[in-house]
Amino acid sequence: MYNINDINIINKIYRIFKKTINIFSNDISIDLGTANTLIYVKGKGIVLNEPSVVSIRQDKSGFPKNIAAVGFAAKKMLGRTPNNISAIRPMKDGVIADFFVTEKMLQFFIKKVHNNNFIKSSPRVLVCVPVGATQVERRAIRESAQGAGAKDVFLIEEPMAAAIGAGLPVSEAVGSMIVDIGGGTTEVAIISLNGIVYSSSIRVGGNKFDEHIINYVKKKYCSLIGESTAEKIKNEIGIAYKSDNNNKTYEIKGRNLAEGIPKSILLNSHEILESLKEPLSDIVLSIMTALEKCPPELSSDIAENGIILTGGGALLNNIDLLIYKSTGIPVKIAEDPLTCVAKGGGKALEMFDIYDHTLFSED
Repeated sequence: MYNINDINIINKIYRIFKKTINIFSNDISIDLGTANTLIYVKGKGIVLNEPSVVSIRQDKSGFPKNIAAVGFAAKKMLGRTPNNISAIRPMKDGVIADFFVTEKMLQFFIKKVHNNNFIKSSPRVLVCVPVGATQVERRAIRESAQGAGAKDVFLIEEPMAAAIGAGLPVSEAVGSMIVDIGGGTTEVAIISLNGIVYSSSIRVGGNKFDEHIINYVKKKYCSLIGESTAEKIKNEIGIAYKSDNNNKTYEIKGRNLAEGIPKSILLNSHEILESLKEPLSDIVLSIMTALEKCPPELSSDIAENGIILTGGGALLNNIDLLIYKSTGIPVKIAEDPLTCVAKGGGKALEMFDIYDHTLFSED
């Protein structure tokens, strides 16, 4: 029989052994986004950044037969596939829309980084999820990661991961405000002492911007353009706030709905701003709501330290100026905003033994 001292020694040895194993473990963080999937490997950094798109080859009955392409190769097929191949986005508004396809996509990505010798089999995986994700949606994400070969799966809410990745002092008694504008959602959160004091998630992001550009071109020019063209327009001449020197032009070709033939259209930045007014207003409103509900002491911290923007939407020209003009609070775009969530998830896993499950979602 072991006495109490023996048990304590055994427990201490176990904890030391567990920490030693974790140092050499295959921890990876996955930012499973609507637009892109990023994978961060402990000690290696971002090892994969590919579109969350899968092309599926179907049989004569229309049922899925096999995976034709994933990631960049699949994105090139959007709007260009024959009848027996469909290119789809298995993620919608930050959560899983197609469980089977998401699992296959994750298997492909994890295998890809595994074949590059970045990780071994059965890694410990942390997946970043929107704060507005339901328990069912979180369970679907967890099960997809397990089905893709993960040993242990942890979930962390995207604003917390983004704040860690942006280098904010999340563990201190200081209020930090993060706005993560992704492909499917915009996450707004106020963080202090390793916890989220306030959070909100709206289903507005880069994909919604693209939809509004497509609808604007269709309504004004009676022409149809695809997702890829709308994304190029947004990246080339999209703006969130009008200024004297930012009215650029960009020529596109779309199918004229009246004549049925391709026609050239010359768009300018002010037109794109007009098309994006509604989704941009939704984002500003969610930020204003967060500031109204923020405790006074944390409010003064945010007024001093400013609002930090992350995500692909932070790259929209003048979006920081729009938020500053609307709130009166300084706005900073994080360094490399596209990778903040994945990097933050990786850093959270590295801090696992320090904070235990404090940073992770309980669902």
